[in-house]
Amino acid sequence: MSRIAIASITALLIAGHAHAAEPITLRDMGSFHVGGRLVEISGKPVKEVVFTPGGVPAKVDPNGTYQVEQMYVQYFLPANEKGAYPLLMWHGGGLTGVTYETTPDGREGWLNYFLRKGWAVYNSDAVERGRAGWAQYPDIFKSEPVFLTTANPFERFRIGDGPNSYDPDPAKRKVLPGNQFPVEGYENFIKQNVPRWTTTDDATVAAYIAEIDRVGPSVILFHSQAGSFGFKVAQARPDKVKALIAIEPAGIGDPAKANVLKNIPTLIIYGDYIERDVRWPKIRANGVAFADAIRAAGGSVDIVDLPQAGIKGNSHMVMMDKNNLEVAGLIQKWLEAKGLTK
Repeated sequence: MSRIAIASITALLIAGHAHAAEPITLRDMGSFHVGGRLVEISGKPVKEVVFTPGGVPAKVDPNGTYQVEQMYVQYFLPANEKGAYPLLMWHGGGLTGVTYETTPDGREGWLNYFLRKGWAVYNSDAVERGRAGWAQYPDIFKSEPVFLTTANPFERFRIGDGPNSYDPDPAKRKVLPGNQFPVEGYENFIKQNVPRWTTTDDATVAAYIAEIDRVGPSVILFHSQAGSFGFKVAQARPDKVKALIAIEPAGIGDPAKANVLKNIPTLIIYGDYIERDVRWPKIRANGVAFADAIRAAGGSVDIVDLPQAGIKGNSHMVMMDKNNLEVAGLIQKWLEAKGLTK
């Protein structure tokens, strides 16, 4: 890429981000789709569809071959690369790669932070999310999609103080004391939410495996629902996964194959208020038990409970919280300590 092109990209990245510490200079950026399969559908009636108001009806035959279960990946390659391997970012349930972009209240997200640190970042929309696309129900996706109300994440992601803490009036919302989530940007966060399915996990794992097969040896940073995906993909491709960073993993890998992860340094991070939640004590216990199984097999797992590390008030959406860069700094130091930077 020419110096002029690099300068142009830099200028675009700087625009609107005058608060940034220094410009981001890229040697390349782009995107691709990966994974998926072809599926045949038959026996459906032909439809007549008017695609544009006032237009001429067209016959649409829904029978035929469909491309489904692919994944979208966008990559950013810094001019001065300091990460020893690419950093893959995998989002949680009902979300997309927007998770790691600008925070709901307009601050810098983890994607930009790690780019500034010299990491080649690959940020994805998983199967059935965002730019990855969708497929028919029930022909291909076997369950109905799950949609969330505006109140659900507020009460379930440890932002609000439990059930009935959300109110349409922001002044009446009951936020957990000292919570770091940017509640003033909560409506922007809700706009990021997308439908999710509960029957596409195998397809998602297959797509993530296809991503790491294409990108090559990588560090994987994953959140929430992607806990299961991150660990399972590492168990499927242990030679290509150089480190695992699990941010509040809601799922785990196969405990019977914990020994497969013994040579992969792993960091697991949990936020605040877990003991006050109905579900998270058990979810955390499952994660700790899985970590213990890896350790018993001779592996290295570091578990960080942020409040015990002096970083308090974090919701489930750690990468969006007001102290998100402090947590990112903790991750960066861990990566450096593991010899994963140049």
